[in-house]
Amino acid sequence: MRDFVLSLLSDLSFLTPKQAEMWSFWVSLALLAALAFVAYKAWSRVVVPLVTLLTRHTKTDWDDALLAPEVLRALGQLLPALIVNYYLPDIFSAETGTATFVWIRKLTSLYIVWAVWYLFVKFIKRLFNKLIEERHIAEHSTKGLVQMFIILISCFAVIVALSILMGRSLGAIIATLGASTAVLMLVFKDSILGLVAGVQLSANKMLKKGDWIIVDHSGANGEVQDVSLTTVKVRNWDESITTIPPYKLISESFQNYANMRDGGGRQVRRSINIDLNSVRFLTGEELQDLVDDGFIGADSKIKAGTPQSVNIRIFRHYLERMLSDNENVRGDMRTMVRQLQPTGQGLPLELFFFVRQTEWVAFEAVQSDIFDEVYALVNRFQLRLYQQPAGADFRRD
Repeated sequence: MRDFVLSLLSDLSFLTPKQAEMWSFWVSLALLAALAFVAYKAWSRVVVPLVTLLTRHTKTDWDDALLAPEVLRALGQLLPALIVNYYLPDIFSAETGTATFVWIRKLTSLYIVWAVWYLFVKFIKRLFNKLIEERHIAEHSTKGLVQMFIILISCFAVIVALSILMGRSLGAIIATLGASTAVLMLVFKDSILGLVAGVQLSANKMLKKGDWIIVDHSGANGEVQDVSLTTVKVRNWDESITTIPPYKLISESFQNYANMRDGGGRQVRRSINIDLNSVRFLTGEELQDLVDDGFIGADSKIKAGTPQSVNIRIFRHYLERMLSDNENVRGDMRTMVRQLQPTGQGLPLELFFFVRQTEWVAFEAVQSDIFDEVYALVNRFQLRLYQQPAGADFRRD
């Protein structure tokens, strides 16, 4: 480029050869700057809209994501630096050993490294966003993986930048950094542990955004809002926020209710305490009342004084039928009513079943409705609930 400019300036009669040589340098620099500027504008105003238009008319959506305008603009930022880096030695042909040329060349190379890093970051983010849209990795905590790739690219970019600034080979820079690995591991301990834990959480599909988790050692009980390289943010049901390092979830246990939500059945395991003094055989009249009220089938042949006429047994069988007939109870999942070990507070009668409503408020409403009926029915079977005596129970009229 400079030789061409010099030949043009040499034809001007009012310039001496020395002046033409000097002006050829500055005119070449101005032309180079103008060329880089025009190339960037042409890329932004012509190439980017044209490629965007072409990708919109293709059958696949992948080119729309990977050749998005932001990715093309990031590629366009690399173009001026490549032009400058290509023509710079020609302009400084007579001054290649000067400090000015050396520093301009280094700054240009550093800009190229930054532009390549920026292009890779934009491309990786668009790639992962597209994978999430296609639900190929929607279950994984992709944010941690994206951050991992960005950190790796950033580390490599820093090493290349140091190599350019110091004028040393990549191998020498890596060897120098290797000597200080122990110090770096100490400084970046949390980031390294978080990186490993994030990969494990993602690879094993242990956690993702939107999951309901309980972490006892951290006091977290709520929905996962964000999964990053260094923290897992949980919005608790009391609207507070708990942040947990990912490696804590790997080294210690936590409870994830995602499978419960996906399966569409939430467990109810709740007991009522029956006063043991109320457990007895029902009389024939009491059995007939239960038949008349529909608690025992009309074709039942239960006789008073037999084992089948024990009130708690009849009550337990009725609760099993009540749960199986309830439309909110999952009939295809385990349902049972069982007795637990008697205690000083009576005989625990446990209801174990699954309801279709997994959302908290709806689940509590269904559970309460079922036990409202259970409490109201206890007396119909000549049973009593056990309750600790209160002050009013000892008060005399």
